[in-house]
Amino acid sequence: MLHVRNQQASPHAATARAADPPPAVADDGARARRKERDPFFDNAKYLAIVLVAISHAWTPLRDDSRAASALYTFVFTFHMPAFVLIAGYFSRSFTARPDQLKRLITGVGVPYLVFEVLYILFARAGWGGGDSDLPLSLLDPYYVTWFLVALFIWRLTSPVWRVVRAPLPVALAVACIASMSPHFGNDLNIQRVLQFLPYFVLGMLMRREHFTWMRRTEVRVLAVPVLLLALAVSYWSVPRLDQSWLYRTNSAQEMGEAAWAGPVMTLAMFGAGLLLTVAFLSLVPTRRTWYTTLGAGTIFGYLLHGFVIKASRWWDWYDVDGIASPAGVAVVTALGAVVVTLLCTAPVRRLLRPLVEPSMDWAFRQPPPARPGGERAVGDGPLGERAGGERRPVNAGG
Repeated sequence: MLHVRNQQASPHAATARAADPPPAVADDGARARRKERDPFFDNAKYLAIVLVAISHAWTPLRDDSRAASALYTFVFTFHMPAFVLIAGYFSRSFTARPDQLKRLITGVGVPYLVFEVLYILFARAGWGGGDSDLPLSLLDPYYVTWFLVALFIWRLTSPVWRVVRAPLPVALAVACIASMSPHFGNDLNIQRVLQFLPYFVLGMLMRREHFTWMRRTEVRVLAVPVLLLALAVSYWSVPRLDQSWLYRTNSAQEMGEAAWAGPVMTLAMFGAGLLLTVAFLSLVPTRRTWYTTLGAGTIFGYLLHGFVIKASRWWDWYDVDGIASPAGVAVVTALGAVVVTLLCTAPVRRLLRPLVEPSMDWAFRQPPPARPGGERAVGDGPLGERAGGERRPVNAGG
């Protein structure tokens, strides 16, 4: 994510819901099973949010360090696709039932409204570094809040992708058309919404066995050279490729390129992002680790770390001798990882839950009692973070 508004915001992503709604059947065994979580997805979300944070921390170093710029390009190629694909996977059962719409509003819509306002007020204050004239516009997502807008729209379209005969080709066609259509405008960061759409649709098409396939030994062995090669290509591309392609914020024409370059780069970036996402997910541990529980708090880390990133720009935290040296890049990387990790912890989640995970039963009609044998949808939270999401382990190894 860059610090320039609506040009290099990044994804960035990932989110968490902790409360578990009452099960349809009041059976102790069923209740226990529903509270089980699959550590694989929590691990993946935590590792991905760490990549988001450190890539944002690298942003001011790119002009002075080719290595930092290469790392930035490398991570940006796949961390957003990984988030969006997981979001799609946990949206497979979204049918727009009243209870699902309620969770979508309280888990995605309301946090967007809250943090959009907070970020704008933060920027207006700025203490000498912000934008005091920044207008309050809910149609113009600020910095990291764009992902909540995109997720809200993607999830609402979920029923459509289940009835389309060829959903992924259609989604890719939509992304390609958007990439060469400057007249779409910037409301709701629509370019990004449409250009990242194929990853969401692909996630909806995935099944448990696809993640199991990623855990095969041969896939994991190949993942390492693939990631190293991608890092080398990223280093090579630094002076040759406009990094703005990574953000999917503008059409090709708005970037000064021919219209045909939009679809070409859209397909190329989709392929590269998917390949590296598979490589990344294949290496994610499936067992419980010290950071597994933090995966349930990634929405907090995602939304809150942006304030730290913005403050670091406004208050010149990077005006330190040697900050772009290898040692300086390492320190910045470590600090980014530590900060976002702390923001995912239980104390922070308890303190800020009213803002990030508001309880708004007062705003909705009470649903009729659930029928015996009823099933909850996969993935109640933005990325399936409630205990109602995937729970069986992907693989015993890892």
